[in-house]
This record gives sequence, structure tokens and C-alpha cells, in this order.
Amino acid sequence: MKKNSLLELKNVYAGYYEMNIIHDISLFIDEGEIVALMGPNGAGKSTILKAIFGLIKHSGDLLYEGDKIHPSPHELPKMGISLVPQGRRIFNSLTVEENIEIGGFSLNDENECKRRMEHLFKLFPTLEEKRSEFAGNLSGGQQQLVSIARGLMMQPRLLLLDEPTLGLSPKIVKEIFKTIKEINETQKMAIIVVEHNLHSLLPITDRAYVLSHGKIVATGSGEEIKNSDILERVFMGKI
Repeated sequence: MKKNSLLELKNVYAGYYEMNIIHDISLFIDEGEIVALMGPNGAGKSTILKAIFGLIKHSGDLLYEGDKIHPSPHELPKMGISLVPQGRRIFNSLTVEENIEIGGFSLNDENECKRRMEHLFKLFPTLEEKRSEFAGNLSGGQQQLVSIARGLMMQPRLLLLDEPTLGLSPKIVKEIFKTIKEINETQKMAIIVVEHNLHSLLPITDRAYVLSHGKIVATGSGEEIKNSDILERVFMGKI
């Protein structure tokens, strides 16, 4: 295993209904890094996140802090890994505060739960203003912030973000990526992002993995990927 890596995937295969979508995936993320998974629809980006979080079965090895793990969605938040799934998936009939509180379901400590929520409201002042409003009445960007805040309730060392800007306006996209970078820097948190908005993501990316047909076809820093033609070739179907 690469020294100091927080998470490593080694020769991982995973998919649905006995059919593999990702093939022989090996990648790593170090402490405090932002790592991007890029590629066209169906390339296997979200499948990698689901395999990491134990939502689908996999073969191959997942190592967390050097130890082999068998992911479970119920246990991983306690270990320091949180997932913010695609599509926001908030509870419209609950308040902003109640939605965020759900993220701390396994704390079993009411005072600690309240302390963490107040910290998050300081991190997301827009949500503090809306804390008593029903989440279903928020804008799309505000709902995405609720999802991210909920994922931060367990104070993860590794945050998995699946299409955090899907369906949002360019202005809100810029704000979401600013927030992601602030979380990374202030919390020293490692983040893996699956994202289509490459223009906004690459400048804040420490390393990117480019996928095509379930395989990694290129890797490099955000700047290296930006200055190459690999994304154009992948999205044009030339690989």
C-alpha cells in the first residue's frame, strides 16, 4: 500500500445483477486530498463510490488506513467515511435542522449532536437562517448544502460526493465548489468527488482519475488532466 494513503482500492470489480460495471480498479486517496472521478455516463464513477460505501458487492481489496475492510453503510460513518448521494435525497417534510440531525443518528449523545449541528450552522450560515424551515421549500442549491451538512455530522475523515452540482445553476455550482474547497482546507478532510462539471472541479483537484467503460484510462493532477486531451478523447468515444 502507498505510504500515508487514507483509502486504497486494489484490483476492485463491482456492478449489479452479477454484471461488473467497474473492472480492475486501483486508486488511492491521501489525507486531506481532493480526488476527482471523471468520465462519461456509464463509465463507472458512481459505482466506485457505492462499492467503497458498501452499497454493492465487490471483489478485490479495499484498505482503510492500511487495513482491509468489508464496507457496511451502517459502520462506515463510525469509521470516518460519509457519503452524500446523488440527487440530494432530503426529507421535504422535515426542517433543515431535523434533516441535518439525521446525519448523527449513531452518535447516541444528544449534547454532542447539538454541538456538531451548531458548528455546521456556523460553517453554512445560509442554512442557519433557514434552520426551522421545511427542507422541501429550499432552493436546489440550499438543499444540496443540507445534504452535505448531513454528511458532515459524523465529522468524517473521508467524504464521498456523488454529483453534488447536478441540476444547479452556474452561480450555485461555483458556490458549491467554493464550499467543498473550504471544507477540505478547514477540516483537513479528504474528499472524493464524482462530477460532470469539470471546468469548476479541476482547479481544486489534487488528483483525477479518468474512467471509460469501467476502467481507469488516465490519472494525473487537475492541471495535468486539464492540459491534456484525454477528457476530449474519452467523451468523444475515442478510447
